[in-house]
Amino acid sequence: MGGEERQEITIVTGMSGAGRSTALKGFEDLGWFVVDNLPPQMIRPLVEVAAKARDSLPKLTVAVDIRGGKLLEQFDSFVNELRKTHEVYVLFLDATNDTLVRRYESSRRPHPMQEDGDTILDALERERVRLREIRSMADIIIDTSELNVHELARRISERFGAPDQDRIRLTVMSFGFKYGLPVDADLVLDMRFLPNPFWNPELRPYNGRDKRVSEYVLAQPGAREFADNFLAMIEPVLSGYSRENKRHALIAVGCTGGKHRSVAMTEYLANQLRGRDDVAISVKHRDLGRE
Repeated sequence: MGGEERQEITIVTGMSGAGRSTALKGFEDLGWFVVDNLPPQMIRPLVEVAAKARDSLPKLTVAVDIRGGKLLEQFDSFVNELRKTHEVYVLFLDATNDTLVRRYESSRRPHPMQEDGDTILDALERERVRLREIRSMADIIIDTSELNVHELARRISERFGAPDQDRIRLTVMSFGFKYGLPVDADLVLDMRFLPNPFWNPELRPYNGRDKRVSEYVLAQPGAREFADNFLAMIEPVLSGYSRENKRHALIAVGCTGGKHRSVAMTEYLANQLRGRDDVAISVKHRDLGRE
């Protein structure tokens, strides 16, 4: 691959029921291209296609599990060959037998290696033997016994995400109530308790991004107090979002028409939040420009 940066490939494998689906969703959230349950001999053609489309497939995640059958016997030689030209990581997900049995009993699904007369534990023990060598060559082993889905997703983000991908993507959006509530809002703020600049002939032609309107709105009784209280209130909310691995959130700030008060407050709150290290801020004015 010459002097080019080597393409990253993560192969996710491990015990059935240890959290592969959750891990793959975590990779998808990080922007990796994900392929589930791919036979090992099909990885090479996929890698070749990905190499030709590096701009759209810069990072690749492939899940391989016990359903690969005898093909898994070629796993080590295949990975070693792939490492000559690519940056390859093998992630092995594991859990205790007690944990895996509970998960299978809860889901009421059979283990893929379970045969007539087998218990789930019988199938798990057989699977462990089959995957022993693959586990020994793994670069990363995550024991998910004590992890919930959010904690596992966070482990994936911490290990495989870019530094800024750990931040919450927070959109602060102004809107007009007369055009309807944003259906995807996580938090809704109502600015209609403030005097409306629309009724001021000197301010009516402008919107909340204009300094004159912004200063007028923020100078009104209760405006700064409201903003300060909201910024204090959102501290535990953002901490909770981070713990629950919620990576996208929308704060909708409304006034009657979405032109003056909501726009001014949206800009102010966004500017205050931009100083935080745990969020990436974007601003949107949904109804600005409507008559």
